[in-house]
This record gives sequence, structure tokens and C-alpha cells, in this order.
Amino acid sequence: MNDRKKILIVDDTLDTVELLRKRLRSEGYDTEEAYDGEEALKKVTEYNPELIILDIMMPKIDGYEVCKRLKTDEETKYIPIIMLTAKSDVESKVKGLDIGADDYLPKPFDYKELSARVRSLFTIKAAREKLVEEKKSGALEQMMDQVAHEIRNPLTSIGGFARKVYGKLPEGDPNKKYLEMIIHDVTILEDMIKKLVEIKTMAVCCTESVNVNAIIMEAIKIFENEVKEKAIDVKTELISSIPMIHADKKLLKRALCNIIKNSIEAMTDGIRMLKITSGTIGEQVEIQISDTGKGISKDKLKNIFDPFVTSKVYGPGLGLTFTHKIILDHNGTISVESELEKGTTVTISLPINKS
Repeated sequence: MNDRKKILIVDDTLDTVELLRKRLRSEGYDTEEAYDGEEALKKVTEYNPELIILDIMMPKIDGYEVCKRLKTDEETKYIPIIMLTAKSDVESKVKGLDIGADDYLPKPFDYKELSARVRSLFTIKAAREKLVEEKKSGALEQMMDQVAHEIRNPLTSIGGFARKVYGKLPEGDPNKKYLEMIIHDVTILEDMIKKLVEIKTMAVCCTESVNVNAIIMEAIKIFENEVKEKAIDVKTELISSIPMIHADKKLLKRALCNIIKNSIEAMTDGIRMLKITSGTIGEQVEIQISDTGKGISKDKLKNIFDPFVTSKVYGPGLGLTFTHKIILDHNGTISVESELEKGTTVTISLPINKS
């Protein structure tokens, strides 16, 4: 499994690029290279780096301008940038930091110092993302609570009166078909409110030491018939002797089922393959669920765990919101990578039960 952090190296000096590429890859990072400012901006879009090492003195567009553009773009403003330059004067350093650079290192640099700064920025980035996630989760819970409260009572009235009127109309009355539509839509909304309340009140409580592989196989079994009907090829690569994790078995199984269900629904034509793997990275158990479905566009991918956001062409979704909360409540992380018409991969990491 590839969980390597992605670093974009931008420098017009081949020797510097080669040095950084070899050293960073030896430390377990994934790297991509660019040799001028224009190529750097293009690679940021294509490669989606998690950190950028950026030289200042470059042809076409210098590092200052590249940094400025990235830091004023909502899509890239939070990517950490370390600026490198042969200029060691204070004015150059201040200019770089003023336009948004996260760190600054004069050439020639000591690689051990650069490596330490890279690790530090990744630690800061992870802490900030965790804080944002916690704030977002709290805001979502508040929003769900308000929606459930504001909609439930009028919805109950609409549904109750519609069903009452429908029952009193004679057979053949043309108004019945309109009431059927109202009742159908009200039922959908009532079910959604029920799920919102469930998300709000859901808590990890029945925790025990569990085997992730066993839970994966139980989740796959639920969709056995559907997989056969749709001719989906299911492949599993589960690491033997996988470490145990501490989890609420029922909720974790539900989280995996939500992802598998989405994957199955996304595969409507062409090659239909569902691949599920398990393994370990550091002190984490990692699960990956991949499909060859329709994929998810970038604009939807960034909000994929929000309530009512869906990758499907119909209806709002809550399944991934459930899944997101379940994984966070287990002190885990979940991420989604997708490409239109090629498929989607969901990666879940959960802490190993050290006891």
C-alpha cells in the first residue's frame, strides 16, 4: 500500500533536484519534479503535492510569484512551502515569508536541516487538518440537530394530513396520484431525519478487540447476491496475522458496508472489479476499498463526507457521513481518491490495539 507523503521539488538546478529526489525517496517520500515556475504550477494541479520545496531564482516565473499564486488560491493555499534561495539576506527571507512561504532555507543547505523542517511542516499540517476536521465535525452535528428540529414537526403534519386525505378519497380520484407523490417524498424525508438523529446520537460504546479481516469478510458476505447479479469480480488481499484493533464491531462493519455499497452502485458498465486489501503501516491497520466505477469529480470529492453531498447522479446521501463519524470516533482517519470514469479508492487507517 502506498501511503507515502507527496513532495514537489521545484528548482532549475539539476544537481539540486537529483540530490533532493534521492534523499527524500530514501526517507520514504514520494516525489515529483519541476524545473521552472510554469511547470511547477502545472505539476501542482496534476500531482497534488502535500508539500513543496521551491527555489526562488527560476526562469519564466520566479519562486516568489509561484508562492504568491499558490497561497491566494483556495485549492492550494494550505500546501506547506519551503523556499530555497542563494540569497541569504534578511530582505529576501522576509519577502518570502510575507507572501506566504511556511519556511525558508538559504543555499547551500544542510540536508539534515531540510529533512527536519520537512518533518516539522508535515506535523504542523497534520495537526491543523485534525483541528479543522474536529471543528467541521462539530459544525455538522450542530447543523444536523437544527435541521432535524426545524423539519420534523412540519413534516409530520404534512405526511399525516396527506395520508388522511388519501385514505378518504374514492378509488379512481385523479387527486390520489398527487397525494401518492407527496406521501412518497415525505417518507424519504422522514427517513432522512431519522438518519440525521441517528448520526447525532451515535456513539462507539461496545468496543472489543477485533480482527479487521473477519469484519471485512462479513461485510462482503452481505452483498454476496448483489455482487453475483451485477457480475462484479471481488478480489481480496488481506494480510495474514493482522494485528487486532479496539473497535465497536457492529459500527465498523456498518462503515465498511456503506463504502462497499457505494462502490457497487458506482459500477454500472465496463470492467466491474471490487478490490479490498488490509495491511499495516507503522502503528496503524490500513484498509483500502477500490472500485472501477464512474469515479467522483474533484468539486464533489472535497465535500464527500458532508451530509446531503453525494457522488451519485440521484438523491442526497448520508452513508459516507455515517462512515466518516464512525472512523473518527475510533481515532482513525479516512480519505478518498478518485478519477472520473476510472474508479475510486477509500483508505481507512485505525490504531492497532497495543494492549
